[in-house]
Order: sequence, then structure tokens, then C-alpha cells
Amino acid sequence: MRFLMIASFGESLLTFRGPLIAALQEKGVEMHVAAPGLPAGAPVRTALESRGVIVHDVPLERTGMNPLADARSLLALHRLMRRIRPDSVMCYTIKPVIYGLLAAWLARVPRRFALITGLGYAFREDSGRSRLRAVVQRLYALALTRAHTTFFQNPDDEALFRRLEILPAGKRSCIVNGSGVDVASFQVAPLPDDGPRFLLIARLLGDKGVREYAEAARRVRTRRASARFSLAGFIDTSPDAIAQHELDAWIADGTVDYLGRLSDVRPAIAGCNVYVLPSYGEGTPRSVLEAMAMGRPVITTDAPGCRETVVNGDNGVLVPVKSVGALEQAMMQLIEDWERVVRMGRRSRQIAEAKYDVHKVNAVMLREMGFE
Repeated sequence: MRFLMIASFGESLLTFRGPLIAALQEKGVEMHVAAPGLPAGAPVRTALESRGVIVHDVPLERTGMNPLADARSLLALHRLMRRIRPDSVMCYTIKPVIYGLLAAWLARVPRRFALITGLGYAFREDSGRSRLRAVVQRLYALALTRAHTTFFQNPDDEALFRRLEILPAGKRSCIVNGSGVDVASFQVAPLPDDGPRFLLIARLLGDKGVREYAEAARRVRTRRASARFSLAGFIDTSPDAIAQHELDAWIADGTVDYLGRLSDVRPAIAGCNVYVLPSYGEGTPRSVLEAMAMGRPVITTDAPGCRETVVNGDNGVLVPVKSVGALEQAMMQLIEDWERVVRMGRRSRQIAEAKYDVHKVNAVMLREMGFE
């Protein structure tokens, strides 16, 4: 059996899909992956090849709607599939799903799967994006008609795709608990007791709630000067990206401690006692699962994907999307109740083990794809 996995970001093949790739290899499957930015000698490519994965560098622009560039991506993926003849293809994130599935259909790949890991910039309710949203919805519908199963990471996204008829009636879908987390690698770490320590790890996008986090941090620090707010991530190429001058201002006035782009997030999580993700919506946020596995309470939004990870008042606090005031209040509540932080952190680990263990998540996907 030959399996091709298509991504828009090479690093995600290791960080998000590494255990699934390994599980498929254990079934005797020959694994191929395709993503942009994976030339010979690239660190991610080298790491994948060391695991016995066959890597293909393909032209694919993660953002933007350039018809000529997207047509080149479709043709390149079609040529790749005609050459390697995979038995199954799985694509995730918007452009790989659209152009990967269409290429797989044209190349007559027998089994085709899509994984919807979140809705992204195009689905934001904003009148300035209505045309982009309409184009993406049409392309998604065209592609998902060709999928044998579409995986979703939360029920809200599945319901939306059904309601908008992006996922045609009668086409199979399956909800999984995100990408899962390796609970053996993300072990519980003692909670720092030297003051309030908050952390957000995300691509620096408006949709991730980074601006709300920074403003809430500024407000809390005027009330509790000992509180520290760390921010890890990188400025993305998306139109929704945080501007460099915004980040520079937050660093300069001490609002956030900027950690940059991390290759290993575990030390940063160990250094906080509360994890925060004020996102406008996710598939299922991997960083939250990692923080939960390490025994951290979570403040996140009552938004698709995020709300599934937190039982409000049990392992964390849910706040309304875009509400700086509610975010500030949640932070202050946990600052003032250390026993609650400890209790919530313990529950986070229990939930991570029971619901989000990556091996349990992957078992569902393998079974649905016919490998169990």
C-alpha cells in the first residue's frame, strides 16, 4: 500500500501528523508526503526521510488566490500522483484539500480523504471577505464531492459545512478529537509558584486573539504588576497577521515577554501556570491539548474547536470571543485562587489522557480509512 499525505506547511507533517505517519508505517504502508518548502537538505525533509518517509517538494502557496499559481499547484500534484500511483491520499488545510483532492480524482487515486483542521481566514464573518468566502466555499464543495470521507476536528465545523452544502448530502464525514497529543511526551510539569505566569503559543494572527491577549495582559499588569505574560510564535504571511510594529510595542512596554518561534514548546508550557488561547475558532487547538497534557488550566473562547477542550469551571474558563474584559476577569479570577489553578490543571491532564491521547485519535482515523 502506498499513501500520500499533502500539507501546506512542511513542519506540520512532523509536529501534527508525525504519530499518524508512524502508525501507517507500522501497518506496512509506504509513506509519501508532499508540501511546499521541502528542498533537498531542508531540516524538515531530512527529519522525515530519517523516519523512512519519501518526501516531495511541491509548488503550493499557502495564502492568496492567484489562479495561475493555484493551477500550477493542481498540475504539479496531478503529475506527482500519476508518477507515484498512491492507493490513498489524505489532504489537510484549505489549499491541499481543494487541489489535492481534485488532483487525486483526476489521477484516479482509489481512496481520497480530507481533514478539515479549522476554517481559517476566508470564513471570518466580515463583509470585506464575502467574495473570497464564496469562492473558497465553491472550491471546497467541488473538492469534497470527490472525497470518500471528510474528517472534522469539531462538530461545529461539520454542521457548518452541511448547512452551507459545502459537504454534499450523502457524503461521509467523521469527527475526531483534533490531532491528539502524545501524553507520554507531554508529561505533567510542576506549576511555577513564583507569581502569575500566563502563556499564549500561536501564529501571530488576529484570528488567534493575540491582540485581545496583549490588551488583557496590559490591563491585568496595572492591577497585578507581578503577573507575567509570555507570547510564542511567528508573524505569518496571512493578511490577518499581527504587524511587526504592534509586536515591537508590546515588547517595548513590557506587556509581553516574547519567546519567538519555538522548536520545542514544553519548556515554555512548564514555565507558565495558566495557558491562554483567545482564538476566534479552531479545528481543535493543538497548543491547548499540549498545555492540558502538561497539567495546565486553560482560558479559551467559547468558539468552535476551543469550547470542546474546556469544561467551564472544571479544567479552565471559557470566555466570549473578542471580549478583552471577560478575558481580563478570567485571568484575575485565577490569579486570586491558586487552589483552583492546581485543581483545574489536574483535571486538564485527566481529560487529555481520556479524550485527546494521539493514539486514540489516530485509531479512529485508521479505522475509517480502512487500516484497522
